[in-house]
Amino acid sequence: MLRNYLKIALRNLVRNKVYSFINVFGLAIGIATCLVISLFVVDELSFDRFHAKADQIVRVTFGGVMSGEVMKEAGVMAPVAQSLKNDFPEVLEATRMQQRIENFKIIYKGKTFKENKMAAVDANFFQVFTLPFLKGDVKTALVEPNTLVITEETARRYFGNEDPIGKTLFFKNANSYKKVTGVIAEIPANSHFHFGIFGSMADVPEAKSTSYMSGTFYTYLVLPAGYDYRKLQAKLPRFVEKHMSGELKLAFGMTLKEFRKKGNDIGLNLQPLTDIHLRSGFTNGIEAGGNIRYVYIFGAIALFMLLIACINFMNLSTASASKRAKEVGIRKVLGSFQTDLIGQFLFESILLASIALLLALGLVQLLLPVFNGLADKNLSLPFASNPLLLAGLLAFGILVGILAGSYPAFFLSSFKPVAILKSRFTTSRKSIGLRSGLVVFQFFISIFLIVGTVVVSRQLAYIQNKRLGFEKEQILVVRNTDALGSREQVWKDKLLQDRRVVNVSNSGFLPVGSSYENRISTFPDGNSTQIRRTQVYQIDDRYIPTIGMKILAGRNFSKNFPTDSAGVIVNEAMAKLFGWGKNAVGHKVNYFKDNKGGTAQATVIGIVKDFHYKSLHEEIAPLMMVLSSTPGLIIKVKPTDVSGLLASLKTEWKTFNVEEPFSYSFLDEDFDKTYVAERKTSTILGIFAGLTIFIACLGLFGLATFTADQRTKEIGIRKVLGASAGQIVGLLSKDFMKLILIACAFAFPLSWYAMHQWLQDYAYRIDMGWWIFIASGILALAIALLTVSFQAVKAALANPVESLRSD
Repeated sequence: MLRNYLKIALRNLVRNKVYSFINVFGLAIGIATCLVISLFVVDELSFDRFHAKADQIVRVTFGGVMSGEVMKEAGVMAPVAQSLKNDFPEVLEATRMQQRIENFKIIYKGKTFKENKMAAVDANFFQVFTLPFLKGDVKTALVEPNTLVITEETARRYFGNEDPIGKTLFFKNANSYKKVTGVIAEIPANSHFHFGIFGSMADVPEAKSTSYMSGTFYTYLVLPAGYDYRKLQAKLPRFVEKHMSGELKLAFGMTLKEFRKKGNDIGLNLQPLTDIHLRSGFTNGIEAGGNIRYVYIFGAIALFMLLIACINFMNLSTASASKRAKEVGIRKVLGSFQTDLIGQFLFESILLASIALLLALGLVQLLLPVFNGLADKNLSLPFASNPLLLAGLLAFGILVGILAGSYPAFFLSSFKPVAILKSRFTTSRKSIGLRSGLVVFQFFISIFLIVGTVVVSRQLAYIQNKRLGFEKEQILVVRNTDALGSREQVWKDKLLQDRRVVNVSNSGFLPVGSSYENRISTFPDGNSTQIRRTQVYQIDDRYIPTIGMKILAGRNFSKNFPTDSAGVIVNEAMAKLFGWGKNAVGHKVNYFKDNKGGTAQATVIGIVKDFHYKSLHEEIAPLMMVLSSTPGLIIKVKPTDVSGLLASLKTEWKTFNVEEPFSYSFLDEDFDKTYVAERKTSTILGIFAGLTIFIACLGLFGLATFTADQRTKEIGIRKVLGASAGQIVGLLSKDFMKLILIACAFAFPLSWYAMHQWLQDYAYRIDMGWWIFIASGILALAIALLTVSFQAVKAALANPVESLRSD
């Protein structure tokens, strides 16, 4: 029986080459795309789930509102961990980690290494997180000060084939030796932190602080299995009152109750470990996280791509199967049972789906390297480690085949042979209506993705072209200049004499890219209740003209005014917030200089025009600039002979004989890196939109071919009666065009809502004009018309004699 099914199936595949190709190729693309996106979604959702206690671990975060500013910080104060463990019996363990942001110079056997992936952790850290020890004792490795636990790759880099346990490394920055007491396996890629060296928290003086006013400690709690962390979350307001109200009164001169009455609030929150990667949104996070919205978007695309491919499969299977009505009638007359016919059609459908699945697996292998490059991933089909995956895919192919072939199988096998053989068989309205509905759904998804791609692309173009309040072109940033010591100023003065250089500033604070974070609490003189956390830039007198910022009132810092050391320049946002407006010059600004409530005062000498010192996701917040140099040179260069200037800078750097390599970047390149994720999303979205339209058009092409085939005699009669080719094309195209217009009617409002929600992530965003939707609809119509017209023109130009000869 199966042999007979196979023979008939292969015969029909060869006879209907176009339908077979469209069915197999369209379904293969849909399955391949779905698999690639599914790998991405599974990877994003897998972050931090490899820890044995992943479902029990929560991170403590700090949040609140101060003078209208919403605060969400990943780091909390030093004593929080131990206090929570002492106050709440449900906290089984509490541990801390602090990221060491310095560029450490580490020396071993005369060889110097540069390390910037280091963290200090509590001694119980490796008992909370599952990071397997390859060497050393997990319980005691970091109990003592000046001890280190390193990863296997770090051990190989420092010690080669030597046993690292007991070896000492000299930390030049701290002028101290530290002993390696443990080696752990490499941290998996799907972790929210990646460090090569973990040092003992006993080496961090501020870890012993009892202050609740500030802190940068990432704090994690282990709760009982099955415990709802929200129950502990509900108890934290009382914890805040108990431990923080006294210091708040000392610092701000008001109780926590008074503080809250003025519309302010501070508190601690809990975040499940498995939420950290996709639901970050915190300042001072360890690493850039993902975005749960993109997971939803790509997950929906994967589902829709598969649905569209399956819809094509069903549409064409139903349409082409209708041509086999006489075959069904003859086989029934010759004694075939309905179950035999159902088996035949299902077998053919499963065979096509299986071929498509095999082709899809080949396409996945070709697509994954490209997708990995776009998504910055290292995804693969893990057949070797997970053999059940292949079995699942085969079962999936069979299921798709059964679902797609079930309708034509049961539909055709139910025909009465007498009606078929007397040529009274016609395709039912129900069948036509189903195919039309599926075409509408396909193009609804296609138009939705077109609108999304256009909106994302326009938002990125808006970001690239928006006036930022500073000049990012021809700005060269030289890093690691702290290695030069006093020679940095000498080099700066020498660069100012170079004719290829316009200006030079000595500062490490940059409005884009890698920069220092320096936030303090400030308030206007005479109003200590209007406290606002403010970013502080330490700059020299050449910073503003070098970056190309504009002074709106007052003046820039100047060497001619010694009192400028006690002066500040504020941005428009700060002047507005404190009620000074354009008259800020001369006003006093107070700021907290320590955690004990001590304050200092500075005088505003100028107002700088607002500039975007954060990404366009965030509104411009208050900022003030103080006169103070920090390592780093910012060079405004002339557009001519930039390569020559770079070559001479590298040569001069070598003459300083420092261990640090010459490191530089251009400010516009740093700006572009800020929006890499958005650009990659736009590219991926555009590719998937194109693939969706391609698959939809494959189905439309097949249906147009079927329709033209079904109406061959009608077209012949119309041509004999004088119909022109254009009229025939219009006749065959108009029904499909109606379906596209219906798809537009559904897609426009839903795509507007979805993209409106996406744009809310940006404080500065485009307006979605009506033309975006009209243009997307016209594009979909044009693509569909071209697809249908190919077959319509072919049918219209055919010789009517050929189609009418048999009647």
